Amino acid sequence: MAAADERLAAREQAEVAVTQHRWPRPAITLLSLAVVFGIWELCAPLINPVFGSYPSEIAMAFWQLARTGELWIALGQSLQPFVVGYGLAIAVGVPLGLVIGRFRTVEAALGIYVTAGYAMPLVALVPLLILWLGLGFWVKVAIIFLMSLFPICINTWLGVTAVPKSLIEVGKSFVATDAVILRRIVLPATLPYIMAGVRLAVGRAVVAMVVAEFFTSISGLGAIILKSANNFETANMFVPILLLVVLAVGLNSLIGFVERRVAPWQAEIAGRDRE
Repeated sequence: MAAADERLAAREQAEVAVTQHRWPRPAITLLSLAVVFGIWELCAPLINPVFGSYPSEIAMAFWQLARTGELWIALGQSLQPFVVGYGLAIAVGVPLGLVIGRFRTVEAALGIYVTAGYAMPLVALVPLLILWLGLGFWVKVAIIFLMSLFPICINTWLGVTAVPKSLIEVGKSFVATDAVILRRIVLPATLPYIMAGVRLAVGRAVVAMVVAEFFTSISGLGAIILKSANNFETANMFVPILLLVVLAVGLNSLIGFVERRVAPWQAEIAGRDRE
């Protein structure tokens, strides 16, 4: 028995030592970025400037676009429809997914449309949306909304169906109404699925934002990409592309922070599972 206790104590000490020597995640991420950009920069002599660029050249192009204000004006023009369309997708997709997942009649009536909307190439609807809404602000909002809505709705729907029936039965045993069960039991249990859908929708919303600018009134970051491509200014073209990547990663991190605040138990479970 004493030998078993000694082995257990030794293993715990070894785990603590490994944890103490483990690199923090930000350091690993920065090291990975440094390696990738370093290799990219070293390959610069092999890159034809017409067909590609390299980090130092892109940094100079970023400084020029930022100094003139062109980049910030374009970013503001892109973010306005993005915020409205993405916000509407969350406001509509979460309640719709909750209702579809909770009530079989609604699922039978609307589930097929949500599934079809997710599977359909929504870019094909852009010309029709232009005919309906013109080339201005609201057509961009509509494109972003449609491409963001279905991942949120489907993930919420799946989250509701994954809620243990025992929790629902507890609510019914206390004579709770369907609205109370949905708000007090189903919604908290579904939060991890909702946040996963919101994260997936970020990428689609960023893509939709650029697609909307390509097809409608050419403005924002999409305009810089098109103008730079037409003028063979590859470094300038990479600036908005990398800015969009940073925007998507930043929003993803922000959503993760919100998830840890509203569902801290889920973060603790995930942390234990990955140790």
